[in-house]
Amino acid sequence: MTDASLPLTPEVRILPRKRPEGARTNIVGLTRAQLRAALISAGTPERQANMRVGQVWQWVYHWGVRDFALMSNLAKDYRTLLVENFEITLPEVVTRQVSDDGTRKYLVRIAGGHEVEVVYIPEDNRGTLCISSQVGCTLTCTFCHTGTQTLVRNLTAGEIVGQVMLARDDLGEWPVQGAPKDETRLISNVVLMGMGEPLYNFENVRDAMKVVMDNEGIALGRRRITLSTSGVVPEIARTATEIGCLLAVSFHATTDEVRDRLVPINRKWNIATLLDALRAYPGLSNSERITFEYVMLDGVNDSKEDAYRLVALLQGIPAKVNLIPFNEWPGAPYKRSSGNRIHAFADIIHNAGYASPIRTPRGEDIMAACGQLKSATERARKSRAEIAAEAGQPPPPRIVRRPDAPDLH
Repeated sequence: MTDASLPLTPEVRILPRKRPEGARTNIVGLTRAQLRAALISAGTPERQANMRVGQVWQWVYHWGVRDFALMSNLAKDYRTLLVENFEITLPEVVTRQVSDDGTRKYLVRIAGGHEVEVVYIPEDNRGTLCISSQVGCTLTCTFCHTGTQTLVRNLTAGEIVGQVMLARDDLGEWPVQGAPKDETRLISNVVLMGMGEPLYNFENVRDAMKVVMDNEGIALGRRRITLSTSGVVPEIARTATEIGCLLAVSFHATTDEVRDRLVPINRKWNIATLLDALRAYPGLSNSERITFEYVMLDGVNDSKEDAYRLVALLQGIPAKVNLIPFNEWPGAPYKRSSGNRIHAFADIIHNAGYASPIRTPRGEDIMAACGQLKSATERARKSRAEIAAEAGQPPPPRIVRRPDAPDLH
């Protein structure tokens, strides 16, 4: 792979430092500073390090190249050094499902054989990639399928960046050298709303997003990235100062009694504490509002009184409210609110001056919708009764539906 626009550097003889077999460093996920240090450690002269970082970075993150031999503006000896000391490795795509509505869900295997799920949602004017930050989750939110899977481990920065790269692979989004420049972005937005609580894996999420936002690579602007938290209060301000992305909050209730049940982290940082942290969020403005995610659960949090309480709670916070019709999953102890009730709730929020879009469920037929992600090999084997008990609900009846049965919710 060659490109006349990439200047050739003078050939410099460099003696690479031998490393034990299998000890090569994966470049994917390293920040610029980390990559610079790694290149120097492998034998790159310090005076050349910044230049080499820029060259390697562009090949990996702009062109999507995985083979050092194709990095044609690097001298052959230097490419040998890279081959002997580094690798460019992404998580493995185990399965790829495509929904009737075009949503794509990837089951992705990472180191240790663990698996996470990644979802791409195409729309008319944008394409959103929902990525994961942990294998499983610590939070056990009772309406969320992922919450029934215990936490296995945090993802590394490389495993988080790798999700973006493998989706670009599948979509054919890497630019082609020599072709006219195409500004179309199939992945125009990234949301950290997949498996896990991003703020319980802050450093890896931060470093991964620095890579994704870098202007000489994948180059997604900070306002194209949204991090969703259930309310890890001590880390909220760091999201603004160290990442700079937009913030979403998995809110879902207007009283501590209900939120304690739906989002158990509320028992540690209750609604008042969370809202105080959000009001102090650095850079908060009408152009950079906080998104409040609110799943609509029949008879649980969807009354007109809930809507009016939510309006009162949001006072002083530039915000919008995403209303999410509950996406059911096997054994779920809740039902989706009726369409009439969801629209009535939205009208109250809208009339109070807040945007209140109702999210259209996407990818339900492949269990790719919000709250449905759960890797098949790491399931916590909870019974329907156990899930219901945690939610404070009576055990749901066991209903076997025909594949062609209509969705009544």
